[in-house]
Amino acid sequence: MEDILTEIPPPSRFFLEDLNNFCPPSPPLPSPFLLFSTPKREKYSRPSLLIIAMSSPSLQVFHHVSSKTLVGTLILPEIPFSGNSVEPSLKDKSCNIYALNEDDNLIMIVSVQYPVTAERSHAVAKLLIGEQIIPEKVLILDSIQSSNFRGRLSPDEAFAFKLESSAERKANAPLVKCADYLPSGSVVDGLAAALLSRCQLNKIRGTLCVSWPEVGVSVISLVKSLLLKDVLSCVKNIDMKKLEEEFLKLGRSKDFLLDSELYT
Repeated sequence: MEDILTEIPPPSRFFLEDLNNFCPPSPPLPSPFLLFSTPKREKYSRPSLLIIAMSSPSLQVFHHVSSKTLVGTLILPEIPFSGNSVEPSLKDKSCNIYALNEDDNLIMIVSVQYPVTAERSHAVAKLLIGEQIIPEKVLILDSIQSSNFRGRLSPDEAFAFKLESSAERKANAPLVKCADYLPSGSVVDGLAAALLSRCQLNKIRGTLCVSWPEVGVSVISLVKSLLLKDVLSCVKNIDMKKLEEEFLKLGRSKDFLLDSELYT
């Protein structure tokens, strides 16, 4: 006779989503917010150019721009600060905001070093574009996955493609000239898409530039070249040899953001 205490129970008649109906709903997450190092945050509210770096190559390039000044951060309450260093590091899970002046123009740089879920993308995008920060132009730098690209991407070649808001397309001089348009049928989602949508809604000149492959020395060089030709002259002082050495060094670290859930 079978022992009812040790017998394997029969399968549940409920689906997982049905069982969730009996659980109380999770409390809503606190809203993200901007924290500036100075109470005079209005001086940073209307930059001539806002650059939002999310891809690994762009984060590495901007990490080496010595003329930038840390002025604030974007706090996403569900992202823990544990393990972050005192000084900005590529290993941190952070979203630091920097300012630099080039030709008497204020340029803001946002380095997004943690994953932002689809559910939180619009809240983060609203904070960065159109509410507390109202830029004249926006450049969003992200990577594209091969599954989202209509066509074939060789892992041995570096590419960059762009999407633009209506206001940017109507401009006489586009912000990014050295990149082809993203082929029709390709998909961009998540925070990058939400940011470009904010530009479109607020009639701001916005450009989303996606690069391939997601990591590698060749794509770092491509992003640096694109920025130097079209956007920032200050990146010319960045030593590519140092970037290559850092990429190889960080690539062996398990804590580096390339090994985190941001790129899985």
